[in-house]
Amino acid sequence: MASGEASGLSPRSSREPEPRTPRQDKYSVLLPTYNERENLPLVVWLLVKSFSESGFNYEIIIIDDGSPDGTRDVAEQLEKIYGSDKILLRPREQKLGLGTAYIHGVKHATGNYIIIMDADLSHHPKFIPEFIRKQKEGNFDIVSGTRYKGNGGVYGWDLKRKIISRGANFITQILLRPGASDLTGSFRLYRKEVLQKLIEKCVSKGYVFQMEMIVRARQLNYTVGEVPISFVDRVYGESKLGGNEIVSFLKGLMTLFATT
Repeated sequence: MASGEASGLSPRSSREPEPRTPRQDKYSVLLPTYNERENLPLVVWLLVKSFSESGFNYEIIIIDDGSPDGTRDVAEQLEKIYGSDKILLRPREQKLGLGTAYIHGVKHATGNYIIIMDADLSHHPKFIPEFIRKQKEGNFDIVSGTRYKGNGGVYGWDLKRKIISRGANFITQILLRPGASDLTGSFRLYRKEVLQKLIEKCVSKGYVFQMEMIVRARQLNYTVGEVPISFVDRVYGESKLGGNEIVSFLKGLMTLFATT
């Protein structure tokens, strides 16, 4: 997509930001974690490598929700290795949900752009420079990674998981017409002020939260660009998607359909 119209959302109006050069921009990566001690060192290394090679200014904010497996200890070591200017550990005492983790992370972010992604290696940092290029090309408010467009795809899922994900997106497209192809993904780039506004508007928790963010973006006339990504199922640890999350997703979908 080359413009906001192509994404199905209205173009920006009088909210044009002050001109900035790419080197003035700073990208704050929010990494909510819960039992990710095996994955965290590698995803941080990949992030540092990607940003160092591309030359963009960055920081990585780790929001650990009281992981019992020692994730916080690992994060503290990473902070020492890479420096507290690049790795910021901002833990919480217990698991309080993805939406509140982003709220917590944004409070500590010093970048004017926010990148959200999973810490379980399902999202590869190599796509981040593509997100940044896409944002600059179309001056988008949001750039979302999509598994369901272009050469995007999913690897490591069984047939049941693929059907659940595809079905969720298909039903959502029919009911909400959000103007984006992948609503349940959580690999995105936001203007900081846009993310703050969307978080204020969103009421969902869990997996519905990501979907509501895009639906609310459409309501507020924010522009959305998409970058095809490869999603790889987690290597270490267990998936946090279960029956309760599926039920919650369906309830949240119907709530959004009734209220938007």
